[in-house]
Amino acid sequence: MKTFSIIAEKTNIPITTVWSLGDLRETRGKHERFLKQSHTQLSGLRKHALIESAISSNRIEGVTIDQSRIETVLFGNVPLLDSEEQEVRGYADALRLIHQPGERSPVSEQTILRLHRLSRANIGDAGQYKRNDSDIIEKYPDGRERVRFKTVSARETPACVRDLVEAWQRCLAEDRIHPLIALGAVNLDFLCIHPFRDGNGRVSRLLLLLLCSHLGYGVGRYVSLERMIEENKERYYETLDQSSQGWHEGKHNPWPYITFILSQIRLSRI
Repeated sequence: MKTFSIIAEKTNIPITTVWSLGDLRETRGKHERFLKQSHTQLSGLRKHALIESAISSNRIEGVTIDQSRIETVLFGNVPLLDSEEQEVRGYADALRLIHQPGERSPVSEQTILRLHRLSRANIGDAGQYKRNDSDIIEKYPDGRERVRFKTVSARETPACVRDLVEAWQRCLAEDRIHPLIALGAVNLDFLCIHPFRDGNGRVSRLLLLLLCSHLGYGVGRYVSLERMIEENKERYYETLDQSSQGWHEGKHNPWPYITFILSQIRLSRI
C-alpha cells in the first residue's frame, strides 16, 4: 500500500518516533513483571480498561450512553434501550475477541469485517463494505463544510483492504520496516481507504489493538488505548489530516500520524 512504499524508501525517521520505538522496546520485560500481580488485581484492571475503551472509542464518534447504565450495558444480560447501547456493547464484544486467551484472531480481511460487524452490533450494513463512494466532510461551527479527504471508491475498496493485509504480512516476512512503524502505516492506510459507510474510526482502533497483540505488546488489555486517543482527540485528527494529504498520489507525509499513534501506544503501555 501507499504508506509502506514511502516509509521503505525513506530513512529520515523523526526523532520523536525513534524515542517511542526505544521506549516500547523496553515494554516487554515490564509486561512480564506486571503479569505477576494477583489474579484479582488483573481482573479489576481488565474490567476497567474494557469499560474505558468501549465508552471512549464510541464517544470519539459521537456515540454515547447514560453513565448510570454502563455496567448494565457492558456486563448485564437485559434488553438494551437503543442502537447506541447496542454499539457500545458490540465494541466490548470485539475487544473480548481481540483479548481472548489462547489463539489470536488472524490479521485478515475476514477479521476486519468481523470487527466491523461486532462494533456495529450487527445493525444495518454491519460487516459490509460501503456501497457508495463517500468523502470525509469537515463541518465548521458557522455551518460551512469542506471535503477534508476523498476516500477510496466503493468499487476499489475490497481490493484495497486485501492489498493492505498482504502488505502487512509481507512487511513482517521481509523485515525491512520496523513492525511498529508498519503498524502505524496500516492504521493510516486503513483510515484513508475508509472501507465502511460508518464505523471506520472504531474499527481502526480495534485493528490497532489486534496488530499490537500480534507483535507481542500488551496494549489495551489493562490500560485503555482508546481513552488515551480520546484525551488527545484534537491532535489525533490534526495528524490524520496532515498525513492524509497527497495520499492518493503517494506523496503524503505519514510521519505525523505514525508518530502520534506510537506515542499513544507508549502512553498506554504497562
